[in-house]
Amino acid sequence: MKKKILVLFLLSTMILGGCSTQKITDSSSQKEEAQEAKNQDISEESTDGEVDESQEASKDVFAMDTYMTVTAYGSHGEEAVEKAVTEIERLDGLLSTGEESSEIAQVNANGGGTLGKDASYLVERALEFGKSTGGAFDIAIYPIMKEWGFTTGDFKVPSKETLDGLLEKTKLSDVVFDKETSTISFKTDGMAIDLGGIAKGYTSTRIMDIYRECGVKSGLVNLGGNVQALGTKTDGSKWRVAIQGVEDDDSYLGVLSISDKAVITSGGYERYFEQDGVTYHHIIDPTTGYPADSGLMSVSIISKDGFLSDALSTACFVMGLENGMKYAREQNVEAIFVTTDQKVYVTKGIRKNFRIQVDAYELEK
Repeated sequence: MKKKILVLFLLSTMILGGCSTQKITDSSSQKEEAQEAKNQDISEESTDGEVDESQEASKDVFAMDTYMTVTAYGSHGEEAVEKAVTEIERLDGLLSTGEESSEIAQVNANGGGTLGKDASYLVERALEFGKSTGGAFDIAIYPIMKEWGFTTGDFKVPSKETLDGLLEKTKLSDVVFDKETSTISFKTDGMAIDLGGIAKGYTSTRIMDIYRECGVKSGLVNLGGNVQALGTKTDGSKWRVAIQGVEDDDSYLGVLSISDKAVITSGGYERYFEQDGVTYHHIIDPTTGYPADSGLMSVSIISKDGFLSDALSTACFVMGLENGMKYAREQNVEAIFVTTDQKVYVTKGIRKNFRIQVDAYELEK
């Protein structure tokens, strides 16, 4: 499903249940610009065979139910990439809800338990975001996600009675966490948590830490569409990242130039299924149990913290344009909101670095 792209990454996760049938055709000029962006971002190896700061090390891996690519440049690139892949696999085994031996799966099966350092940190911050977003970000939503089939691929539309019952098991206030002892428990039987909405963002930030520890000054990671960059390209110019945000897995909305930033997008086109002519996407509104009907097609959050970008992209999608934009500003992050009526809203701090590519979409002032 995913194509390997050197630097111009398509910001979407692997779609379960097939690609969108709606297509937006790029004009020839847009295709030329996309090719130019790719060509500009291909690093040349040194001609004398010596290792220099422009030499690329890159590796693909499948983890967290998606395809990932880690890339680092310079004399320590190979070491950094190997350590990054090891860290991805470690965190995948730790945080997966589908792997019975994982820490999170064990907590869900036992109704609580003691968390390790990584999971404890993620739960603590996730609960903080859940509170500050008024519940728009909810790690306790897992039972409802499972009922819809978004965790298993066995898609179905639950009855309202079923969802109403499950809503009683998805209240963040019923998750009891003691940060002093790193213990977690649930007040209601049948509750379960899922850190998938923040795991990739946390992972990409950890990889940036590994790069720095290895002495890498230029690198990036694409975790199923979640992109985070360290520094700039080896020539000192900014990375150019494609923002999807449109209902077409083969196209993209625009190009954003970044350095030392994470760019993470949540969109209704990422995972969805259709039943009786109705499309149901995977971003659930915790207040209703149904896919969020917020008038948004996608939200991209840009910040130095991959965890923050990951959590806020989901929360802001659920909150809608007005409340989501307000919250993003309060958190001091940059954002790109795409509405279902094809309007694009970009925060002031990145407006000069973003170029829209699709004529059908209108950039709002």
